[in-house]
Amino acid sequence: MATYFITGATGFLGRNLVGRLLARPDCERVFALVRPESTARFEALASGWPHPERVTAVPGDLTEPGLGVAPDALPGPVDHVVHLAAVYDFTAPAEVNEATNTTGTRRVIEFAAANRARLLHHVSSIAVAGDHRGRFAETDFDLGQRHHSPYHATKFAAEELVREQGEVPYRVYRPAAVVGDSRTGEMDKVDGPYYFLPALVRLARLPRALPLVLPDLGATNLVPVDYVVDAMAHLMHRDAPSGTTHHLTAPGRQPVTEVYNALADAVGAPRVAVTLPVRLPAVRAVPAPAAALLAELGIPAEVLPHLDIPTEFDTRATEAALAGSGVRLRPFAEYAGALVRYWAEHLDPDRAWVSPGSLRGRRVVVTGASSGIGRATALAAAARGAHVLLVARRQDELELVRAEITAAGGSASTHPCDLTDGDAVDALVKELGEVDVLVNNAGRSIRRSVHLAVDRLHDYERTMSLNYFAPLRLTLGLLPGMRARGFGRVVNVTTMGLQSDTPRFSAYLASKAALEAFGRSAGRELVGDGVTVTSVRMPLVRTPMIGPTSLYSGLPAASPDRAARMVLRAMTAGPDVVQRPEGLAVELLRVFAPDLARQVLGLAYRLSPESAPEARRRAEHPLRVLLSAVVRPAWRALR
Repeated sequence: MATYFITGATGFLGRNLVGRLLARPDCERVFALVRPESTARFEALASGWPHPERVTAVPGDLTEPGLGVAPDALPGPVDHVVHLAAVYDFTAPAEVNEATNTTGTRRVIEFAAANRARLLHHVSSIAVAGDHRGRFAETDFDLGQRHHSPYHATKFAAEELVREQGEVPYRVYRPAAVVGDSRTGEMDKVDGPYYFLPALVRLARLPRALPLVLPDLGATNLVPVDYVVDAMAHLMHRDAPSGTTHHLTAPGRQPVTEVYNALADAVGAPRVAVTLPVRLPAVRAVPAPAAALLAELGIPAEVLPHLDIPTEFDTRATEAALAGSGVRLRPFAEYAGALVRYWAEHLDPDRAWVSPGSLRGRRVVVTGASSGIGRATALAAAARGAHVLLVARRQDELELVRAEITAAGGSASTHPCDLTDGDAVDALVKELGEVDVLVNNAGRSIRRSVHLAVDRLHDYERTMSLNYFAPLRLTLGLLPGMRARGFGRVVNVTTMGLQSDTPRFSAYLASKAALEAFGRSAGRELVGDGVTVTSVRMPLVRTPMIGPTSLYSGLPAASPDRAARMVLRAMTAGPDVVQRPEGLAVELLRVFAPDLARQVLGLAYRLSPESAPEARRRAEHPLRVLLSAVVRPAWRALR
């Protein structure tokens, strides 16, 4: 049975390693050095570890003599002292790096010797290689390399202290830059390559097929946390000479362009197609203008000089030691997607990215959500992981939709509102709060010939009120929040009738045309803000809205679920327009054969009955209409 004393147990590497050690059948007890202010955090972590009864918090401080540990805190000597605590931050001041990385390591060495530890396991870093260019073996240490940051210098000094002490047998582990778990993507903070993800998201607004041509950006070295802790848990318990050092790194060099392309694939950004045989000069200091630009992108200037790692790390001894253990380093491209998804959902403060086909964690507003296309869209969005904010006039009908969503395991809330009431819409905007996607679906349709509407101006006013001014007011209210976060999608449900100029719908089409024109113009302005505006040109859909028109009962119509799939495409892809092929065909006919299109639709108008009862009574016989529609144009042509 083995006992362990661990520093840095509440850190990212530490908490993952503690979990691996506690799961071992030969683990008797883990003692974790915990600062008093970190006690609550430690207890929260311990509740999620296997066999939490085997772990004990030991109050202390890394920089104090004897680590500030009370003499009776441990029952006796421990088998393994594992030193993980360190500052892993290029932006930290030199004095912080010195106190934690160097002085802290000196205190751990003293503690291990005083407690007669069998083995001291020191977690160092590839930072010790500094600016060494070329191969760096696991047996190498001081090859005359220079260190250009307090972090690099203090990690070198800390490992030097471990190597120079002669009282406690030791092993050294040099991980590369540690990223999230290769299976779940879990990460505790934004660091290293994560600083560049917001910039990649902005590049994703460019066409994905656009090939990028860049100079040689050098190489980096990244490893997932699960590989590091799994490898350590195995290597710690193998027989090996004191001073054995393990490179927990990607072998050789990891080109930055390969890392970029893997992350670009995950966010939908253009890939680097060609790397020019030109190397950028090494960056040692970032000029103030460049630092300001980097800050705007969320990238600390201190990170840039360490982007290119000139060292090729030899990992052959470690790979041999891991043979047969089942511990394997996966290629970065295999798990880059998991890293990006976790970042987007948990670490990105702007939540600026939607993974393809997913709406997980998004707040999606759907108007007209109580029935028809709106209800189907709400159910579909919730099934994709969105929290759906249901908007319609009637609370009781919204509650039924919300109940359907929650019964299926989804998340939704109801927000009753009369969208034609400007004050009510303003109140709704405040109530909704932060919104990622707005689906302007609520609408009113009126089917009536123009000559029957000459004394019905209110028909046009009613359709404009709900179909144009209501979504316009809602969009304008939610737009500032979308722009501030750098992400937003506005989906306007319009109609295929805009492509065919369908007769008898002058009021309805005029209102939808206004909404679509607004969206197309606004969408051009919002490209740089990360906000897209999409028109979904719906075909005839079998909903309650078409019920009053008996003519439609015999015509082919899409189901609400099929219509919802069109809206989902707009929500997840954000194109300018989502439309049906038949709509595009009619539009092309109108453009290239306008006279024919006009005659065909004019005939269709005269053959189809009116919807209003009083108009139907006055309608002409269909045969007379057909003869009139054919004979009159022919007679005019002969004349």
